[in-house]
Amino acid sequence: MGLPISPPPPAPGLLDRCAAERVTGALHGPHGCFYLLDGAVYCVEGSAAPGLDIRLMAAGKVPPQGWQYAAEQAGREQRGAQFLVSEGWLTQSELEICHLAALLDAAFFALPLPPEATSFTPGTAHWLGVVRTISASALQQATAHRRALLDRLRPWAAVDSSPVIPVRPRTAAPTTGRQRQLLDRADGRHTPHELARLLGQSAFATLLDIRRLAAAGLVQLPPAPTALPRRRPGACLDGQPAPAAEGRPTATWQLPVPDLLDTADPDIALLVRLRTALEENL
Repeated sequence: MGLPISPPPPAPGLLDRCAAERVTGALHGPHGCFYLLDGAVYCVEGSAAPGLDIRLMAAGKVPPQGWQYAAEQAGREQRGAQFLVSEGWLTQSELEICHLAALLDAAFFALPLPPEATSFTPGTAHWLGVVRTISASALQQATAHRRALLDRLRPWAAVDSSPVIPVRPRTAAPTTGRQRQLLDRADGRHTPHELARLLGQSAFATLLDIRRLAAAGLVQLPPAPTALPRRRPGACLDGQPAPAAEGRPTATWQLPVPDLLDTADPDIALLVRLRTALEENL
């Protein structure tokens, strides 16, 4: 007997269609998995954001082996969340708040869902069970709002995937408690996503804070790519004139070598000016 064939992924507007059809199952995308009950989302898992387990363990709410133990005790009824509460590790309210925060964080990096790279498995449930549900429209609105907040600091997007290097200012700059925690933990080796995982905090909030710190001059911007010098027609890579081939005329034209750094791009030009200003003030 062959393996069951999964139905084709829903058409464009995946979450909206799932909500309209009140489907129950798992929607697998390239950057995360959405678990649905009657069209509403109750769990999102993705590798880009710290999951509920990392958050609870970082907060000291669940012991290191407690999460795996809860998964083993969940049973076919998917009562993992109820087990966490019944063990006295956290209250129902704490579970709901942490669960919603982890769900929104994972959804931010998992959306949008491209139809050509998404599959749907009907009936699949998460062992944690249903803590709280959120409608597809509310989830997409929350994600769009967060993306708008991040886009306001787009000129500093270069720090998103680079190791965070704090800059000591000459005068004290106002920072939040969470930003001070990030600066204290930043060691020049960990990226914002890695810091979020180490601290058990929101990956989105960490990106937002790091961009704000970079805008305030408290985080070093990564160096912009250096443009390679143009090679003169008829010159070798070391700049010396190329020897003329015997019996052949020396070429008098050559296709121009494009610059690797397009300073006409306003974002790149702004990064260059910011880096220069930071270096002059050090």
